[in-house]
Amino acid sequence: MRPKHTAAINMPTPSEQIDKQIADLDDWRGERMAALRKLINQADANLKEDWKWDTPVWTAKGNVLALGAFKDHLKINFFKGASLDDPRGLFNAGLDAKASRSIDLYENDTVDEQALKELIRAAAK
Repeated sequence: MRPKHTAAINMPTPSEQIDKQIADLDDWRGERMAALRKLINQADANLKEDWKWDTPVWTAKGNVLALGAFKDHLKINFFKGASLDDPRGLFNAGLDAKASRSIDLYENDTVDEQALKELIRAAAK
């Protein structure tokens, strides 16, 4: 009989699962997701990559944000976004949700990277 812990040894790490998802997205979403991942990781060194609900999630004393790939857009979901100041108006989705707020990004959308990093840092606190 195999020990129970051997199954975990063969499981990919969250970072490996994110790598695979990015590689599997063979259009603009993969490239954009890779750039957003880098930006998120640069924004706050305390954030940890995780894999939940088949999507990349960053945590720091709880869930901070998720990065989802959809058919025609990417979604950056801030789990407690409703409590964050958004002076540059980055949030454009989920505005009626009680706790979360999101940023939906389509193929030709530009991102204010500095404002997004500030929002990520605020969310991580």
